[in-house]
Amino acid sequence: MTTLKIHNIETAPTEAKPLLENSQKAYGMIPGLHGVLAASPQLLKAYQELHQLFTETSFNNDELTVVWQTINVEHACHYCVPAHTGIAKMMKVDDAIINALRDETPLADAKLEALRTFTLSLTRNRGNVSQADLEAFYAAGYGEQQVLEIILGVSQKVISNFNKKKRLKKRRASLYKNWGIPKKNEYYNFFVIGKYFENNAHKDKAY
Repeated sequence: MTTLKIHNIETAPTEAKPLLENSQKAYGMIPGLHGVLAASPQLLKAYQELHQLFTETSFNNDELTVVWQTINVEHACHYCVPAHTGIAKMMKVDDAIINALRDETPLADAKLEALRTFTLSLTRNRGNVSQADLEAFYAAGYGEQQVLEIILGVSQKVISNFNKKKRLKKRRASLYKNWGIPKKNEYYNFFVIGKYFENNAHKDKAY
């Protein structure tokens, strides 16, 4: 994928400036993804609002992470996977869940695994899930509300995955293990991770 311009408050379209200012206030900096989306103020606003709405669904932090990361991994987004690893850490999600989602291995918790399986089916099949998929999801304790909430999560992640997806060459990928997660005192800073890719974009034109 070709690179897209990363805007700041000065270069962004007029309508996007207050949105980036909100990002600056919320995070202490402007995430690179927000800078890219700023070229379309409507898209940036949609992304910010979808993110807020998804965090207000019936899902707890573990479940939010399962939905986000299942979609990120399926879309092979090398920005969003480490970014949401950092977010999961801040949300106090257990490392076993984080690692299983990155490694695409079954989750120990049966209900979370049902959520992962259904989210993957919905994403991979572009919404064309089978009746058997639905019945298994309902049997795990979820309902129609959660089906619709996953669709909301997919809507959010399509925006970020499609805008920040990068296919890394082996040389850069070899710097990291399992999706390239830089560590500092065992704590992941997802803005630092995203910034690494932005600052090193000139090295590998593989996207």
